Amino acid sequence: MLSYRSKSDPLNPRHQCLRGLMTERRIETVIEIDAPPRRVWALLTDFARMPAWNPFITSISGSLTQGARLSVCVTLPGKPGMRFKPTVQSVRPERELRWLGHLLFAGIFDGEHYFLLEPIGEGRTKLRHGEKLSGLLVGPLGGMLSAVEAGFKAMNTALKQQAEQGAQGAMEKNAPTTGDVTVDS
Repeated sequence: MLSYRSKSDPLNPRHQCLRGLMTERRIETVIEIDAPPRRVWALLTDFARMPAWNPFITSISGSLTQGARLSVCVTLPGKPGMRFKPTVQSVRPERELRWLGHLLFAGIFDGEHYFLLEPIGEGRTKLRHGEKLSGLLVGPLGGMLSAVEAGFKAMNTALKQQAEQGAQGAMEKNAPTTGDVTVDS
């Protein structure tokens, strides 16, 4: 889902003349995963293993603490990889991971990327994966947003597959074997 609107947040007084040029766009994808938030979170935050299953975030490193800088490489379908160095904004285990990055400096092209995990029933998770984009170049670079959304969806599908495989494996591991079953007669 893509949404578009003009940014109405006040600008630094020195940049009031740019007000009409600032835009904001939002991309948000949603997927339901048959695995608990604990499992989905573990996959999202296992930076060392993420490149093995993730077609969108092909490299990520750094500390998962508020204010820390990450190094993130994303690959959009049919495009070369791009590296960003965002700052972690929020880490709420099994609930939210959010970071904010800038192209050159704040106000040119800013992206606030987020993963929101919501438990939905027994052992299931709703993942909201999105980005709020704002700045002077958001309008001119808006043509790439459909590729970004496709990248989010590809990542979500791969995450779902990984999480559900892991959840199924855990259920099979914890399932009783024939010798463990007791039948009352």
